[in-house]
Amino acid sequence: MQGQAPRRARGQARDRGRAVVVGVAAAVLLAGCTSPGTLSGAGGAGSAGAGPASASAEAPTAGPSSAASAVTPAAPTTTAGSSTPAAPTSGSPTPPPPAPPAGVTVVPADAAQGVGPLDPITVTPVGGILQTVTLTNASGVDIQGALAADGSGWSVVPELGYGKTYTVTATAVNAQGAPTTTTTSFTTLTPDERTAASTYPSDGMQVGVGQPLVIVFDEPIVDRVAAQQAITVTTTPAQAGAFRWVSDTELRWRPAEFWQAGTTVQVDGLIYGRALGGGMYGQEDLHSSFTIGRSLISEVDDTTKQMTVTQDGQVVRTMPVSLGRDKYPTYNGVHVVAEKYEMKIMDSSTWGLTGTGAYRTEVQWATRISNSGEFVHAAPWSVEQQGFTNVSHGCVNLSTENARWFYDTVLPGDPVIIRNTVGPALESWDGYGDWQIPFEEYSAA
Repeated sequence: MQGQAPRRARGQARDRGRAVVVGVAAAVLLAGCTSPGTLSGAGGAGSAGAGPASASAEAPTAGPSSAASAVTPAAPTTTAGSSTPAAPTSGSPTPPPPAPPAGVTVVPADAAQGVGPLDPITVTPVGGILQTVTLTNASGVDIQGALAADGSGWSVVPELGYGKTYTVTATAVNAQGAPTTTTTSFTTLTPDERTAASTYPSDGMQVGVGQPLVIVFDEPIVDRVAAQQAITVTTTPAQAGAFRWVSDTELRWRPAEFWQAGTTVQVDGLIYGRALGGGMYGQEDLHSSFTIGRSLISEVDDTTKQMTVTQDGQVVRTMPVSLGRDKYPTYNGVHVVAEKYEMKIMDSSTWGLTGTGAYRTEVQWATRISNSGEFVHAAPWSVEQQGFTNVSHGCVNLSTENARWFYDTVLPGDPVIIRNTVGPALESWDGYGDWQIPFEEYSAA
């Protein structure tokens, strides 16, 4: 009996030890599930006040897994009243980065040399829109250009001076409205040679229906195509016509048929700033206008020895003539009135006749119809032959009265058509012999 008591006592001691361990574990578990204040009260009950009954009550729920759960800390929460601090927050959003500055592209490029006076000047924004653009010459004078309404570009096709420097100042703004100003400059070319042009008929003249337009350059033209393309001829009413070069300084234009009476002709030669070949440029533009008068056409027939003058389709006068004798025949074809003289010295040496048969005679009412010396003029010494035989050196002889009427009536450019002489055809280069060339051939040159 006495030997077993100690065993029970040791067993009771072991049980109490287990109860203490379970009590501590329970206390730790409670600490993980309660607030700090609750944990403090539970700790007092689990230490000095614990007895076998208390241990037996906790023992069935205690185990290795429960102990592990007791030491695992609870996850933080954001529940109201929790002691876990909230994550930091900002009071305003982060501002966006600044937009890159706007730029511009200018043509011609900065410091460009040899720019053509008619080359287009353009400004294009890069990364923004244009706000202002100015183009100024060396004296600070503005040259107006066109700025697009949406600021997408600026351009001008100017007429700048030769050998001058110009400045472009452009301001563009980026997406945030920040401006950027760019300044560039360029210099125009200096021609090796310059040429001016003039016209006949001159500005404001009234001429006859056979008058070709003549454009004369004061220097030989190397690039005829460029020069011709720079010139436009506008007729009202519209009439077909064509250009033809007769030399390296002279360009002509004629309609397919005689001009319509009352036509207005406008000539515009935009040669300034244009390269005409060989380093030559136009000195200035050409603008001229002339009108065509009534239709007055004189026809001379050597068969009848008569001149018939028709105005607007109606015969207004018929006059006997004496033409060039067989040795000096009058040329056949379409002649055109070129000049008029009240008094003119007829000198045969001007067309190559000297010695026997030569002459130098003053005549009245002389009207030139070719450059080779043919005139319609008064020849009172041949009145008896007029209408019957030819006694002149190639001119058209009239009485003084008829020569005066002809002189007073005709305009420069009125046609004089001569037929049926024994002479050759008038050369196309002789005076205004343009009508001697068929239009298909004329326009093909």
